[in-house]
Amino acid sequence: MFTCRTMTTMQRKDHMIFYRRYRMALLTLLFFIAASAAQAGEVLTWDACVNEALLNQPDLLSSRASIDEAGATRRITASSGLPQVQAGLSATQSGTTEGSGSSSSSFSYWLSASQLLYDGGSTSSLIAGADESINAARYRYGTVSSEVRFALRTAFVDLLKAQELVGLAGEIAERRKKNVRLLQLRYNAGREHIGSLRRAEADMAEAAFEVAQAERALVLARSKLASALGRDQRSVVSVKGSFKASESLVSTPQFSVLARQNPQVQQLEAVERSARHDLDASRHAFAPALSLTSSVGRSSFDQLPVDALDWNAGFSVSIPIIEGGSGRANVAKALAALNNKAGQEQSGYLQVLDTLEESWKNFQDASENVGVQKKFLEAAAERSTIANAQYSNGLISFDDWVIIEDNLVSSKKSYLNAEAELLLAEAQWMKAKGVTLHE
Repeated sequence: MFTCRTMTTMQRKDHMIFYRRYRMALLTLLFFIAASAAQAGEVLTWDACVNEALLNQPDLLSSRASIDEAGATRRITASSGLPQVQAGLSATQSGTTEGSGSSSSSFSYWLSASQLLYDGGSTSSLIAGADESINAARYRYGTVSSEVRFALRTAFVDLLKAQELVGLAGEIAERRKKNVRLLQLRYNAGREHIGSLRRAEADMAEAAFEVAQAERALVLARSKLASALGRDQRSVVSVKGSFKASESLVSTPQFSVLARQNPQVQQLEAVERSARHDLDASRHAFAPALSLTSSVGRSSFDQLPVDALDWNAGFSVSIPIIEGGSGRANVAKALAALNNKAGQEQSGYLQVLDTLEESWKNFQDASENVGVQKKFLEAAAERSTIANAQYSNGLISFDDWVIIEDNLVSSKKSYLNAEAELLLAEAQWMKAKGVTLHE
């Protein structure tokens, strides 16, 4: 009877322990599910990021305004070649304080018009230069869009990497915990010394630090992506994408052609053409200017209304003879400006050409490095599996085993870094080509 009661008590005790562990495990699972749901937040794809940046990114908005400003400047320049019409009205009252103190009134009104007929092509050159300024502003927008795309892509990849790094750091931390438990058992059994256990505990502490570090990096990456999108508010966001490059590496591109198609080079070429038109305009300033003029109105009468009107029509010619040397100085200034812009255009072209070749080389290196790091990771994983079995059976020492474990951890990190560097190298290559958010 005593034995039967003892077994019943033990069964109840085991049941209570099992129930408590089950309840704790269930609560832990629910906690992690709730935490994961709270952390999920907004999920963004690359296309969604591009569409949002096109609408809200402040650098793009500023660049679009520059195009409008250049268009308004062109209309102002062209207005000098269009008819000019002016109207006026005046009224005066005059008198004297001597004698009878008489006074008189006079009124006048007029309407005048003028039309520039010929100025040696100065105005047309200025208009052509303004047209090139508009083109330069548009190419500048392309350059800004390319830079914004690179910054956005970098922030997107950084967040994608940070998300993966949090999971990887957690995986490594869990592996380090298992190693500590294994070393603790071996130490208690007298099969390992205290130094090995302390090393395993240090590795576990480092892994816990890297988990916290990865979580902080995740928060920072979210903030940088929000800024790249043009958001002034910070929120919990995540990105969805892969570490696969979309650009082909099969054939070597024609760098000189791509350099000429780059919006930065096209902008410099448009600026140079605008400076050339400004030089033509300054040279045409020595030509005579012919204008047609006309006016109608009355300049003096005492009462309103009146029946008769004064009118005149004719033309005027102005020829610059002596201007104190300002005309020649303007030509010299415009010529110097043209030479300056031509030098900037050639220098910009060469810089873009070098950047294209360097970016292409880095893109190829990053692509091949992913394959290399993948092989290292596969080898490290295989070695770790074998080493764990050997260490459990006492076939290898702790020092050899921990080196293989560290190599596996390092290989996992290196592979993730290589994947992220591939996407960043691709983004740099796209920027070197001048690919915009619209493409």
